[in-house]
Amino acid sequence: MTPPLPHGFAVALDARTRVIDGGRALLGGAPATRLLRLTPRARALLDERTLRVRDGASAVLADRLLDLGLAHPLVAELPPHPDPRCTYVVPVRDRPRQLDRLLTSIAPGSEVIVVDDASYRGADVEEVTAQHGAQLVQLSENLGPGGARNAGLRLVRTPFVVFVDSDIVLAEDTVPTLLRHFADPRVGIAVPRVTGLRTAGSDNWIGRYEQARSSLDLGARPALVRPGSFVSWASAACVVARVEAVGEGFDERMRVGEDVDFGWRAIARGWRMRYEPAVAAAHEHRVGLRDWFVRKAEYGTGAHPLAQRHPRSVAPVVLAPWSTVMVLSLLAQRRWSVPVAAATCAVTAARIGRKLAGVDHPLDLGVRLTANGAVAALSQIGALVTRHWWPVTAAGCLVSRRVRRAAAVAAVADVVLEYRGAEVRLDPLRYVVARRLDDLAYGAGVWFSAAKGGSLAALRPRLLRASADGAQKPAASRRKVASISSDSSASPSSNHSS
Repeated sequence: MTPPLPHGFAVALDARTRVIDGGRALLGGAPATRLLRLTPRARALLDERTLRVRDGASAVLADRLLDLGLAHPLVAELPPHPDPRCTYVVPVRDRPRQLDRLLTSIAPGSEVIVVDDASYRGADVEEVTAQHGAQLVQLSENLGPGGARNAGLRLVRTPFVVFVDSDIVLAEDTVPTLLRHFADPRVGIAVPRVTGLRTAGSDNWIGRYEQARSSLDLGARPALVRPGSFVSWASAACVVARVEAVGEGFDERMRVGEDVDFGWRAIARGWRMRYEPAVAAAHEHRVGLRDWFVRKAEYGTGAHPLAQRHPRSVAPVVLAPWSTVMVLSLLAQRRWSVPVAAATCAVTAARIGRKLAGVDHPLDLGVRLTANGAVAALSQIGALVTRHWWPVTAAGCLVSRRVRRAAAVAAVADVVLEYRGAEVRLDPLRYVVARRLDDLAYGAGVWFSAAKGGSLAALRPRLLRASADGAQKPAASRRKVASISSDSSASPSSNHSS
């Protein structure tokens, strides 16, 4: 049995969690939007939007809030772990300059294992490793990042392991802060935000695009990493993990996507994986156009092996029945399209309002949730048209005016929304070019891996089943938590791409 959260553990409600009905209920969470009704005893435990564990009841409520994605740990207030000993495992192939830079950023006296993954210039790697007093493991055969990490993992004798790539630079507080998350006995993995490292070559137009929209940067919101959620995966560029949570480590058959598989398997075993953007690891992005484009395509080739191993977690779009009707009607671009889409949303809002009966202003909440779901669905379709299915879109544009209109709207809308909402040090024209090249490369990688694997599983949309009342099937079963709270599915509009 997992121990409870310790006294002093503090959580704060997610920024998008709504306190409704005069504080008697919470609405939010991920991947499914949930309505959590609070008993008077539970309400008394919350101080504004913060909960601190002081007894068994508050520990149960905090654990429930974390599990539903309604709240996140206040990392600055978490107690230090009683045994924070950790070993750094650094896979590297050549790149002695980057390795030296990383090892310099690791706190002196730390246990470090450098795994040389069959470098061409092994002597240079050996020299840098010796200068920093780290342990060196030299592989005679190139095993890839997963295999190299596993070779180091087998030598770890501390409770925690830190996997960190050689092109990373760690801030002083990154690993100590992540270790605080393990005060929660259910946390098995914690990862920081991966930001761009400023280098002499990073100020060109590709570098500035990566600073604004890196594939590895998962944003500024803390999250419980979970398939289907708004943070559904995390990179292994920098990972802190309990050794007992990682099992046999990484799948050595995977050269791309092994980090996603690593996290998802730990989650499937019942561990929590936390994304903590309060601390960062600076990553040296590829800024040469050819290298950058090839790397983006390589990311796409991970889709097929992931779809084989996690078929329910990999889909270019995930739609509920009502949002499918809405999207298809708009894509048809007929006179009846907007009225049908509007009617579908109205019916959905009314159904959600009925499910929220008993709280204040249920219809208003139904409209808000439906609008959020509609925006999420349209965003996914835009990505499908311009990214995952772009070869189909390109073929359709040759023969259909409607496809050309849909593609043009999708290509412009996402850039406008992203450019306005992000700090971009790049003019709009070059941002558009970089964004579309990013999509072309990734989509090409997905199609290449699908063709090579002989399966379209990674390209197949997933439609959520509907329950008897027409709502999305809840992601979690309905149940009560002790005498503190009960919950029910609040919205059929939680649409997230994996």
